[in-house]
Amino acid sequence: MQVRTRAIVLSAIKYGDTSLIVRAYTYSDGLKSYLLKGVLNSKKGKLKAAYFLPLTQLDINAVHKNRGTLESIREVKVIHPYKTLHTDVVKNSLVLFLSEMLGNSIQEEEKDERLFNYLINAFNWLDAQEHMANFHLAFLLNLSSFLGFYPDVSDTSGTYFDLLEGNFIHSPSLNPLIQPEHISGFKQLLGIKFDALKKVRISKKSRDALLKSMILYFELHLHGFRKPKSLAVLHAVFDE
Repeated sequence: MQVRTRAIVLSAIKYGDTSLIVRAYTYSDGLKSYLLKGVLNSKKGKLKAAYFLPLTQLDINAVHKNRGTLESIREVKVIHPYKTLHTDVVKNSLVLFLSEMLGNSIQEEEKDERLFNYLINAFNWLDAQEHMANFHLAFLLNLSSFLGFYPDVSDTSGTYFDLLEGNFIHSPSLNPLIQPEHISGFKQLLGIKFDALKKVRISKKSRDALLKSMILYFELHLHGFRKPKSLAVLHAVFDE
């Protein structure tokens, strides 16, 4: 079936000497994987490898056979060229980290208009900002709501957050926890809009601890989730 849809690139892996396997989150069908034959050798073709950098927003003309095999793309157009995401060193490290987190988290081949629009709006916002220290924490926390395990905020008075149960508690349990020294930063991020992030004050120590906890939170609630390899790069950039 021929499909024209918007798509967000999650990853592009070299296949053989001249081809790419691209994983993308599409507006029409959720997660899809495509085989782009000969794209690395193509100089005059309609498909160019530069179109498939992580988180690039595309308009694609594709063939979806929906048989669990690799699909194909006939035409592609970049619909929102980023100004900074792929050129700013810090933002590019965030792009690599977030694309890997998304690739490890989204598993459904089905349409989710709300999630797709959230991703588009988040990346467009990030592209336009200068200050982004807590963006990845807010992004992941908000993302958990679309994946079905957003924290229970019916009572946020607890001084610990139970990562396994997904709720606030007043005394420690045997489950992995966000500790009291980091709970204030975590609570500041609950329900936050990106425009309000500049008001959030989280120390570097707490930011690092919260990111570690957030990744564990995803690991505990998503079957088959793998820790992102790009995390070390993110730490290195933010440590500078």
